[in-house]
Amino acid sequence: MVSRVVADAEAAAIEAARIVEMVADAAIADRGRFNFAVSGGKTPWRMLELLAESSLNWSRTSLFQVDERIAPTGSTQRNLTHLVLTLPLICQAAIRPMPVGADDLATAASGYEYSLPDRFDLVHLGLGPDGHTASLIPDDQILEVTDRQVAITAGDYQGTRRMSLTYKAIDRARQILFLVTGEGKEEALSKLTAGDPSIPAGRIENPNVTLVTDIELSETADAT
Repeated sequence: MVSRVVADAEAAAIEAARIVEMVADAAIADRGRFNFAVSGGKTPWRMLELLAESSLNWSRTSLFQVDERIAPTGSTQRNLTHLVLTLPLICQAAIRPMPVGADDLATAASGYEYSLPDRFDLVHLGLGPDGHTASLIPDDQILEVTDRQVAITAGDYQGTRRMSLTYKAIDRARQILFLVTGEGKEEALSKLTAGDPSIPAGRIENPNVTLVTDIELSETADAT
């Protein structure tokens, strides 16, 4: 893991957007397309705003969802709602929304998996105080899914069930970008950087991980 510690949340968003642009340029140059998966929550909103203002080639970008809440269309609980509000119309054609409105969620998850690229060029992830990432939440059966790239949580988390990429999809990605800001995440971040499997985020096995954070790391973390 390569760690980049910055001064505050704004600096973290700027650095994260810079990394996304760099990976996008390389992917488009090498393969003609940038396949990017972005997590929910508030943390990536500023990063996405900066990307919308950047030189990123949106016509050659596919923006997939890492996770989504099972909630009605337009609900403020939905990550898609905030993606649409954050990105201007010219960028929204890139969005590949998770089909959480389907009656048969298991079939919908399989359909979304079928639409995924062979490997994501970049997967953006966040980190919760409880150590969850994506919607891979503590003590849920989704943590044990090994045969699918997209699955549904068995139970509710903060009021809703979720559709999420699984470890299988995340570990196949060419690169991972963790963007971690805010209070109350120090312990979880320490476990993440240590690769502690007691938290869901610590079970990721992808070798190509960059962490951008405004939280001071312990002396044992790989800060560069």
